[in-house]
Amino acid sequence: MGEKVFDLIIIGGGIHGAGAAQAASAGGHSVLLLEKTGLGSGTSGKSSKLIHGGLRYLETGQFKLVGECLRERALLLKNAPGLVKLQKVYIPVYSDTKRRPIIIRVGLSLYYILSGFNPDSGFRSVPKKEWGALDGLDTTGLQAVFQYHEAQTDDAALTKSVMESAVSLGAELKMPADFTGAVYENGGWTVRWKENGAGKSARGTFLLNAGGPWANEVLGEILPKQEKVAVDLVQGAHVIVDGKMEGGIYYVEAPTDHRGVFVIPWKGRVMIGTTETPFDKNLSEVAPLEEEIDYLLKTAAHYFPQFRPLRREDVRESFAGLRVLPSGDGNPFHRSRETLIHESPSAERLASIFGGKLTSYRATSEAVLKKIEPFLPAKKPVADTKTILLK
Repeated sequence: MGEKVFDLIIIGGGIHGAGAAQAASAGGHSVLLLEKTGLGSGTSGKSSKLIHGGLRYLETGQFKLVGECLRERALLLKNAPGLVKLQKVYIPVYSDTKRRPIIIRVGLSLYYILSGFNPDSGFRSVPKKEWGALDGLDTTGLQAVFQYHEAQTDDAALTKSVMESAVSLGAELKMPADFTGAVYENGGWTVRWKENGAGKSARGTFLLNAGGPWANEVLGEILPKQEKVAVDLVQGAHVIVDGKMEGGIYYVEAPTDHRGVFVIPWKGRVMIGTTETPFDKNLSEVAPLEEEIDYLLKTAAHYFPQFRPLRREDVRESFAGLRVLPSGDGNPFHRSRETLIHESPSAERLASIFGGKLTSYRATSEAVLKKIEPFLPAKKPVADTKTILLK
């Protein structure tokens, strides 16, 4: 009997690697996924823990992305009720807030429309008589408060659940597996990795690079030689401090640069994030900068007297992840958050995923499968990712 040939070999166990494994396995394909450290151990486990449409992306005209994320949020609320929970979100508007009440109202109305008029995407203006119940939010200069909903999750747990779903459909997971190289030969891929110090290899019809911020490094280990894809890395930092947020999540405007920052209840404490800092260092050096921590602490203290003074020693935990954005000049805020599915021009049956959102991982994975399925053996689907329950 000949060596097994997988239909698809995936490098990287973040949310998009796990999602692609699930989608391909649901499509009846044989899948092998290699993960070096742990499922969701990179960017996928260092997000703001939100399953959301991306209200701020309306400002840059990314309506298609927002609509897709809102549809995917609705699916996750239905299919993963133990992992994804709807939460109230409050947007306070002060006399010095850049985004005026009319702008917020228009944005939230558009959000509701893009959701297909889903009741979970409705909003309201919070009357003054209720402001005193908003977790001690400073009411000095407060002009209006809007309340809508987003969903919250444990991002690493969600990634693991998606991969467990893929395994239940027949996918194979090798972890820890340190990818060492791949060669296209004899009409397919030979992929090599180290597992507990021992060299291993497998054959595959198609190779999917889901390395996240490491995707270009993965390409550097592939033959024929691959050109790097032009992307920029942007660091997003979060801090966790003691405190209680019982009313919900707050989406506030940082007083220094008017960026939106979330103040979020998280496992009995409060998480504050995120930042957008261009990153050009070694990938092993991803960590919150002191200026990022200071920025987040000052933003939370500006709006919540309970956090005054908020000092560096009050930080119980801090973490940072890297976003992958299309290469370009200027503020990262204005860059597209659409996923780039890059098909290699110099090697057959090789694609890489760059960027993407936690919320829309399933839609992205289905788009990847649709793009690569013509290169895979014809198989009969065994499940539909739209209806798979996640635990």
